Amino acid sequence: MELASIITIVGVLVALTNVIVEVAKKATWDKLPTNIVALIVAEVLTIVSGVAYCQINAITIAWYVVVALVVVGFMVAYAAMFGYDKLKEIMNWKA
Repeated sequence: MELASIITIVGVLVALTNVIVEVAKKATWDKLPTNIVALIVAEVLTIVSGVAYCQINAITIAWYVVVALVVVGFMVAYAAMFGYDKLKEIMNWKA
């Protein structure tokens, strides 16, 4: 798998995480902290999509694949939690 493909997949996972978290915030009536919801959603999406990719391409799921998916899930969660806020900060910054 090429690096460009991985970056694209991570970007799609971040976008899906943001959308699902926004919907979940409305459904949970702010009973759960948004960062916890984002972490859970990112991990689930990343692991499910990684397992699906491995099944489609007949890749054996070893322990290190699972660890890599969990690490990528944390990166997706971080980008979903802080990426939008940082982008918003940059867009509102005036020279």
